[in-house]
Amino acid sequence: MLLYEEIAFYEMNAWLRKVKKHPSIFNRMTKGIQHKINDIIPDKIHQAITFAIEKMVKGVLFGSTYINTTISGEVAFGKREAKIKHKIKWYQRTASVEGAVTGAGGILMGFVDFPAFLAIKMKMLFEVASMYGHDVKDFKERLFILHVFQLAFCSQQKRLEVIKVLENWSSHKATLPDQGDSFDWRSFQIEYRDYMDLAKLAQLIPVIGAGVGAIANWQLSDHLGKTAMQCYRMRYFEQKGAIE
Repeated sequence: MLLYEEIAFYEMNAWLRKVKKHPSIFNRMTKGIQHKINDIIPDKIHQAITFAIEKMVKGVLFGSTYINTTISGEVAFGKREAKIKHKIKWYQRTASVEGAVTGAGGILMGFVDFPAFLAIKMKMLFEVASMYGHDVKDFKERLFILHVFQLAFCSQQKRLEVIKVLENWSSHKATLPDQGDSFDWRSFQIEYRDYMDLAKLAQLIPVIGAGVGAIANWQLSDHLGKTAMQCYRMRYFEQKGAIE
């Protein structure tokens, strides 16, 4: 491997070790409290939230394909990732501005932020996948994108499950249907909502919401972008035979 690839391979393995850490006592306690809160919330509300998230995400996965940036296969891996990092920064700035605008409006505009920020994050994942050379028109590639999204925004317990799927994507992909849907949307929406609640609750407060929204969206977009890069690095190095 070239020097840049060796560094990227080292970073990827360091990231994997961090992701695979078992939940700490604090993480388990936090998740336990969130489960109790979710048990109190009426099931009809859970169903409504699940339906909303399902429709938004399905619209991305099974609807029209975004117009995405592509990079020639002849471009070196280091230069390819430099372009990808630049693209992620662009989405970070877009998300930050969106968070500031909706955060300034308090609770009502905070509800607008939910679908808008979700759309920005999904568009970024499609761009990243395309720039790594994957065909986002392929249904199975869209499912990979969904798993990357889930890995970035879920509890440590769930993260251990998702990373196993992503590490063994080649074999897992062979078991997937060419089309259809059997995804656990309720679990997905609860994990996502719990993660976002902790990061963005203060955005709903008038006056300070703008600053909180800008910072939260910047950091969450950065986290998602970095997670996506490491996931696609796993596939790249597996194709090169560096991962057994």
